[in-house]
Amino acid sequence: MTETETATRPQTDDRLIVALDVPNAVAGLELAGKLGPDVGFYKIGLGMLTGGGLALANELKQEHGKRIFLDMKLFDIGATVEAAVRGLAQFDLDFLTVHGDPHVVRAAKEGAAGSQTKILAVTILTSLDRGDLDDALMQDGPIEELVLERAARALAAGADGVISSPQEAALIRGLPEAEGKLIVTPGVRPAGADLGDQKRVMTPAEAIAAGADHVVVGRPVWKAPDPRAAAQAILAELSSPQAERPNRG
Repeated sequence: MTETETATRPQTDDRLIVALDVPNAVAGLELAGKLGPDVGFYKIGLGMLTGGGLALANELKQEHGKRIFLDMKLFDIGATVEAAVRGLAQFDLDFLTVHGDPHVVRAAKEGAAGSQTKILAVTILTSLDRGDLDDALMQDGPIEELVLERAARALAAGADGVISSPQEAALIRGLPEAEGKLIVTPGVRPAGADLGDQKRVMTPAEAIAAGADHVVVGRPVWKAPDPRAAAQAILAELSSPQAERPNRG
């Protein structure tokens, strides 16, 4: 885009990130076209990687002026994570996810050095509950406490923010390590929407009021008969009094 085009692009409320959890880049571009100027921030996940996800990210970013959240949830030895992030950062991404283990976060920050890409750390997936963690032999204790500890350690290791369920957003926002950091919440569903595979959910307004900077919404938008109307309804909710943080000055 030219400087003039960028300057005249309609202002969007980028607190809403629409997840393009569709089969391929063609479907993703079609959905973005339906949503038009109302949505300015998109998440592209691992499921679309083999369906042209990186090409879609580049096209939406460079040709349409959209912001991009690449949700890869990288996890590996430090050298591999660093190399992977260095390669992905060349796509001028806004957000990139890695697992919140401190060694992974530190490596990712090294890989992102010199770029504008912000590294977001995954705490515990919003599709998991305590029973799932027991099956995976994860440490005992309330899931909220584990999320809080993982978030604190990831932020101390240099993460620019964290991914968490909206139910833990307020707790994370209260951490000293969270000052000036981002909280991005999937597991967000408008009132009355199908929960799908999510187990720790809130409405968009509740998530923002709890301390989230961005909410990620997928199926309630792209499965709606009118995706643009669905997105507009969420945006209206984000601007409602219900989304105000109680301690906002």
